[in-house]
Amino acid sequence: MIDYSKFQKSLINLTLQYNNYLASGQRTDLNDLDKEGLKESTIQRFEICYDCLWKVLKRHLMEELGLPDVPNSPKPVFRLAHENKLLTAPITVWLSYADMRTETAHDYDGKKAENCLTKMGDFIRDAKDIYRVMTGNA
Repeated sequence: MIDYSKFQKSLINLTLQYNNYLASGQRTDLNDLDKEGLKESTIQRFEICYDCLWKVLKRHLMEELGLPDVPNSPKPVFRLAHENKLLTAPITVWLSYADMRTETAHDYDGKKAENCLTKMGDFIRDAKDIYRVMTGNA
């Protein structure tokens, strides 16, 4: 049986921190360093959630769908998930999330980080959809 709890927890933590980040612009008690920390933390939680997601998706493909020889890399896993109707968003969207994950690995304060944050709400929605598809839970 596949344990989805790590992915679920990372998705909850990402959602909470993203909402915290969104609200930070309205908070007068935070200085610029605090706001930067919230931005960095949100991106780090995205990275953790993304990594948990593709790894549990790989296990789901192997153990629940019985696919042999699933590659150990995110993009091929998402392609297989697309072929097996596990993704509600187009494959191009998931490949862009994979690129986003790669780009944020060393850039928390530049344009790549800002791009990541602008797509975060979509990622969260799509990740929740995959969780529902894999587990049958909301």
